[in-house]
Amino acid sequence: MILPGPADPRAVSTTVREVIDLHTHSTESDGSESPARVVELAAAAGCLAVALTDHDTMAGLPEASAAASASGTVLVPGCELSCLGPPPTGGGPARAAHVLVYFAEAEDGPLHDELVVLRGDRARRNGAMIERLQAAGLPVTWDAVVARAGTAEGVGRPHIAAVLVAVGAAEDAQDAFDRWLVPGRPGFVPKARLHPADAAVLAQASGGVTVLAHPLSLGLAPAALERYVGELAAAGFAGIEAVYGRYRPDERRALGRLARRFDLVATGGSDFHGAFKPDLSVGTGTGDLDVPDDRLDALAARRAA
Repeated sequence: MILPGPADPRAVSTTVREVIDLHTHSTESDGSESPARVVELAAAAGCLAVALTDHDTMAGLPEASAAASASGTVLVPGCELSCLGPPPTGGGPARAAHVLVYFAEAEDGPLHDELVVLRGDRARRNGAMIERLQAAGLPVTWDAVVARAGTAEGVGRPHIAAVLVAVGAAEDAQDAFDRWLVPGRPGFVPKARLHPADAAVLAQASGGVTVLAHPLSLGLAPAALERYVGELAAAGFAGIEAVYGRYRPDERRALGRLARRFDLVATGGSDFHGAFKPDLSVGTGTGDLDVPDDRLDALAARRAA
């Protein structure tokens, strides 16, 4: 089933503490596994609930919902948006602030309309990156990239990176990004980005809540990160992803304290991408992920009345 249910759109019933995973990706964006398979993996890992949070789309929810009904796992509807971020401490270009949205309407509302725009820009960007790589003399084709993604709608940089490896232009996916697909490299094309405050407004207008994903990826010193999280809290964010798949225990504790400082929910998830991030598993991350189910109750309670 998809959470929340139709009887009470803000109700989450969890009586026994179990683990959850609020950050996963499927073939609808840049993951290697189908939406149904993501849910199956969550059930196998013992997750009470799993959120499907593909980039700029909720297209995988119907398939994931059917799998959730079959397994008894609670499916949390979600998506992930790449938003404008602050300049990192020490200088350099601003990094994207990744924003997770939960509970929003998948087929109607302001967020849905914005997702349509963002997916159009994603398609433009993908084509432009391939053209730049071809101009650099690399045999990267649209058909080869789509074959890696499975669908044209799901194409993203990881699939382009996989083709770069296949044609011998990079040693592995990280090398492909570093050589060709990050800012300042020949194949990089910027994408359209929302401001995080605008993402919060759109999510709230569509019945959802927003959470800052993997906060340490912003490259901010502790004081700067504290200021930024305070700004997001003032803008209506519900939480920050403190219990992240690749973070050390001390990093998770520090982010948990930061969440409490601004009365935010300390959420968590694996950031599962399947073969594109092979060290991260649904429900367990790198092996020690343990996100308690009360974080889901707390998030649901932050929804607008």
